[in-house]
Amino acid sequence: MDITWYGHSCFRITERGKANIVTDPYDESIGYGALNLKSEIVTISHNTPGHANVEAVRDWQYLIERPGEYEIGGVFIIATPMINKKVADARYNLAYTFDYGKSKVVHMGDIQHVPSQSDLDALGEVNVLLVPVGGGGALNASQAAEVVAMIEPSIVIPMHYKTDHSLLELDPVDKFLTEMGVSQIEPQESLRVSSSSTPEQTEVMMLAYNN
Repeated sequence: MDITWYGHSCFRITERGKANIVTDPYDESIGYGALNLKSEIVTISHNTPGHANVEAVRDWQYLIERPGEYEIGGVFIIATPMINKKVADARYNLAYTFDYGKSKVVHMGDIQHVPSQSDLDALGEVNVLLVPVGGGGALNASQAAEVVAMIEPSIVIPMHYKTDHSLLELDPVDKFLTEMGVSQIEPQESLRVSSSSTPEQTEVMMLAYNN
């Protein structure tokens, strides 16, 4: 499985012989360049310009934007509402579990709160966690670190943070790295995941912005 980051909360997940997935494609209004992606499946965490520009993805066959369980192209997908029930006007948000059989990736969407342990336990074993860390209405650095500690994924990849390209008012990723007790990490162009290569202890990995 290969995971590539296209900025903000947008990733492309591919595996030989299985359907490709693009998560949360964004509009240029948030600062990143125009997306030019092709995928069979598009997932949307919530309907805002930074997360729901479906037109940026070519040739998609399946759009997932509602809770439920889906089996498409060899991938089992669960869309789970992750909404802060303690806040009256909490933003709607879906977290996605992408189960490839031997590896499982969870994209937390634009989650705004730290869920209960039971809600996170329901995700099961997580190989790769894609989690917002920059605040701006989503998890900030300390909240994201708390979620990581509760889930205990093999690999965590931060998303939704301030970069030189983003126009949004977000915190830089450095705050999250400090919370996780790691120094600067050299971003990789993409991450290749296999069931035999995932670390036993949670490891933070950075992906470079692909444009």
